[in-house]
Amino acid sequence: MGSFVVPTITDVLEARRFLRGRVRHTPTELSPSLSDRMGAPIFIKWENHQICGSFKLRGALNRMFSLSEEERSRGVVTASSGNHGQGVAMAASMLEVKAVICVPGSCPETKKAAIGRLGGEWVELRVVGRLYDDAEREAHEAAEREGRTYISSFEDRRVVAGAGTLGLELILDEPDLDLIVVPAGGGGLMNGVAIATKALRPSVEIWGVQSVASQPWVLSWPGGKVVETTYDDSLADGLTGSIPQSLLTLAKERVSGILAVTEEAIAEAIAFCHREHHEIVEGAGAVGIAALLSGRIDVAGRRTAVVISGGNIDEERLLEVLNRHHAAERPPSSPCAAFHRSRCVKRPDR
Repeated sequence: MGSFVVPTITDVLEARRFLRGRVRHTPTELSPSLSDRMGAPIFIKWENHQICGSFKLRGALNRMFSLSEEERSRGVVTASSGNHGQGVAMAASMLEVKAVICVPGSCPETKKAAIGRLGGEWVELRVVGRLYDDAEREAHEAAEREGRTYISSFEDRRVVAGAGTLGLELILDEPDLDLIVVPAGGGGLMNGVAIATKALRPSVEIWGVQSVASQPWVLSWPGGKVVETTYDDSLADGLTGSIPQSLLTLAKERVSGILAVTEEAIAEAIAFCHREHHEIVEGAGAVGIAALLSGRIDVAGRRTAVVISGGNIDEERLLEVLNRHHAAERPPSSPCAAFHRSRCVKRPDR
């Protein structure tokens, strides 16, 4: 896998120790409405409650605080669709390290503003091109041109291990999970969750999800080799862009498969989270819910967790989605019935 060092469960445990008190242990809650609809106990990991509104803070802090004094003095550069940049900006301010953060033109305004607010004088924000790959290309060139340390948003041992702490929380909160649905993105979160959860519960099944607007995982999965594809604008802006061979190879060891959902399904999932749970979820964070609501994953009575990776969505876009998907509320589901079913579902290993 080239220079990429594959993280282990020990790396995840070390990241958890470091991040204790620096990030939130976000809630994992039963969803009565999803459980009733799916006929299975469905739990949601609300990482939109994380500081900075996204799981990305975990990996960014874990990586930035590992910098040597010499690396800190030279400064860093990273590419981000917005959420990773917030984590790097926050860490740069804490460490007093100069950071250049490259984002694409598709980066939501709320994420750009947060990067500037969190990083202050320590951060220079550069808007490059239209899509994530444009920003990543500039970040790599800037690292070489300006002598900065490049901080990957996903292809990094400490970034993946930091993301894996979300998986540890998930399996500690719900030890008997059968299935976990995770946004695929660049592969850092998906692999981190898989490493952590399968170390503690080898039988758990992991599925990654992306949008049809950007599906390099879906196209590359059958052959196990990264194939080139085209990308379109997406509600799931945080999931667009190419993927590294290293994380595809790693995912093949633990992830059961990858699937894609439509943009309409993502919009419906955002509206569902707002209507049923009063939660604000960004497109990238909603793809797991979209997969369930659109029938892309058959949970078949299995205890299932869905990771909501973030909630940083522009207000205008959120209102547009909600107005378009506003519908008469369904009859309320029974929380008591769903809770009872989640605890009493028969399991083959008991």
